Amino acid sequence: MATVNELRELDPKELRARATELEQTLFELRNKHSTGVLDSTADLSKTKREIARILTVARAKEIAAARNAKE
Repeated sequence: MATVNELRELDPKELRARATELEQTLFELRNKHSTGVLDSTADLSKTKREIARILTVARAKEIAAARNAKE
């Protein structure tokens, strides 16, 4: 798991790629959970939180870029 400060250092393309990876991981975790193979259900919520954290940082960067372009 990356911290917010580490995520802020990445460019938007890297953030989107990481979010896509985690969404795939979340899909796999959900499949494991539905079949009863998942060891820790906490991994589901951790992955969801990480995706939300990445998307929040990416959106903040988009807003900042739009403000800078406007000025």
